[in-house]
Amino acid sequence: MRVIFIMGHPAHVHLFRHVIYNLKERGHEVKIIARDKDCTLELLNAYDLKYELVDVFYGNVFMKLYGLIKTDLKVYRIARRFNPDVMCGVLDPYIAQVGRLTETPSIIFTDTEDATLANLLTIPFADVVCTPSCFKKQFKRHVRYNGYHELAYLHPNYFKPNLSILERLELSKDDTFIVVRFISWKASHDISLKGIENKLEFIKTLEKHGRVFISSEQKLNNTLERYRLKIPAKDVHTLLHYASLYIGEGGTMAAEAAILGTPAIHIESTKNGIPTGELSGNFRELRYKYDLLYFYSNQNEALSTALKILEDDRSKKMWLKKRRNLIRDKIDVTRWITDFIENYPVRS
Repeated sequence: MRVIFIMGHPAHVHLFRHVIYNLKERGHEVKIIARDKDCTLELLNAYDLKYELVDVFYGNVFMKLYGLIKTDLKVYRIARRFNPDVMCGVLDPYIAQVGRLTETPSIIFTDTEDATLANLLTIPFADVVCTPSCFKKQFKRHVRYNGYHELAYLHPNYFKPNLSILERLELSKDDTFIVVRFISWKASHDISLKGIENKLEFIKTLEKHGRVFISSEQKLNNTLERYRLKIPAKDVHTLLHYASLYIGEGGTMAAEAAILGTPAIHIESTKNGIPTGELSGNFRELRYKYDLLYFYSNQNEALSTALKILEDDRSKKMWLKKRRNLIRDKIDVTRWITDFIENYPVRS
């Protein structure tokens, strides 16, 4: 079998990398197409995954439309040359549209319900859409699995923390430290959403309770820059694993922290003031079933909860216990994706 994967975001590299290793071990041929978004290329290089670059990431709507046509053409040429049996991506319009043009089955993965534009450009062209079982929407060609994207790489079968990362930052696993995430707000599904407004005040409040590290897609001012996390992107999950708290605007990182057993708080709201977590099936399940993740529409509510967590010495142990309950309930997502791709009926 010949399989194309497209990586348009760092999280896609994590989702698919063990699947790619499995497919190669089973004798299948894999082609990776990549876009230059955030640390996507850094991760591909770190994991020794060879790729073909098709485009950079475009930040505004008009350039995204231009990039859609341009990237479709590039992906089309690669697909005609590679002649895949199946193509896979995460809510990726290029894979779905080119798959339809070349009559190649496309398998689309998503866990984001409110990505209206991406859904419109992708779902109608996809052969099948795979989502977590808690996904709130229903599609025509829809398969659900009992897990989350993040479990494809943070399940204990795959994730092993690296203590040397803490040593590099002059930390021990018993230290109190907090990871904060600021996003770029340039993704199509981030349009009209709001996050943390007074960043310096926010950081100064948290700093009273432990050392603060900022992971940011944004340019930071000189005062905030000194908090920037300076470790390879592939090592961030170790830091999240040992952190006392994750809090920020990044939805993926919030889910990752929660699944690793770290108290996690997500700050993001719609223009109507609704926490975006309420619109997400995986966030709602992590909140209301497993009590691992909280979400708020503003930083004041979020900070109130954060301080209660940081002031309770039992918090980390409580979250690790909740995590064990989650792992017991869920499947090995990498194994499920590998088997699904390998057994997917291809067109003759």
